[in-house]
Amino acid sequence: MKTALISHPDCHGHVTPPGHPEQVARMDAVLGALQDLDLMRVSAPMAAEDDLLRVHPKSHVTAIREAAPETGFRSLDADTHMSVGSLAAGYRAAGAAVRAVDLVLQGEAGNAFCATRPPGHHAERETPMGFCLFGNVAIAAKHALDHHGLKRVAILDFDVHHGNGTQDLVEDDARILFCSSHQMPLYPGTGDPSETGPHDTILNVALPDGSGSKAFRQAWEGTILPRVEAFRPELIMISAGFDAHRDDPLAGLQLVVEDFIWITARICDLADTLCEGRVVSCLEGGYDLAALGESAAAHVKVLKERSDG
Repeated sequence: MKTALISHPDCHGHVTPPGHPEQVARMDAVLGALQDLDLMRVSAPMAAEDDLLRVHPKSHVTAIREAAPETGFRSLDADTHMSVGSLAAGYRAAGAAVRAVDLVLQGEAGNAFCATRPPGHHAERETPMGFCLFGNVAIAAKHALDHHGLKRVAILDFDVHHGNGTQDLVEDDARILFCSSHQMPLYPGTGDPSETGPHDTILNVALPDGSGSKAFRQAWEGTILPRVEAFRPELIMISAGFDAHRDDPLAGLQLVVEDFIWITARICDLADTLCEGRVVSCLEGGYDLAALGESAAAHVKVLKERSDG
């Protein structure tokens, strides 16, 4: 089976103000880097309202819909903005993650990568923030559980920023394990290791500025991956942020492309052992365009090798 690449031109329609790091050019960087790979290319559908409501109250969905401007921009906070095309892009990003789960769980794709924007892991139940409107990965994880009848799903987040939104959306559900490595202190200020959730299904590993490859790999090899193995998920979802790269302007973990290759391979190793290789990855951060393209391509090449094999 092939790796599914799920995207949509609407994701280019989410335009941010000049100078904003979460820019349209990110899509060009990622899709350009993937253009020569032999992948199953799938058009991202609009998310169904019921899927959004698995994690967000109707008031949040309504507020996002009503905030969409008819011209220009609307600022939801200092970092998070909407343009005329943002609502469609947001629905496509969430819909892509749900479609990816369907393809993988139905055996139509070996694994999947969602090349979409806006990202999702900062969006809380009723609060869009950190460039994010809807909790894409959390929405898809709930879909896997509620629609496909899975019993356990793991969400693994290696973005340099803590996925506060994902944590907020899933910590009450004992069926979901959320694990994050992230730089701390850094936006959004959450993700202390003491945050474990009411069911002890939250695992946060905080890394100081400048940690580098060795500390990152030790965090995953020594702490996160054993926890995932013990949880025995039936599907692994990845919040794939590439802003821990040493060239990224927003943080300082100092990772290199080889680290993203390594972590993708280690996650796939676990998936092969635990859940028939079923992995769904969704793009989160990454703001140096060259590093983003190279890192995303390296990530997807590992997924492709595992799916083809």
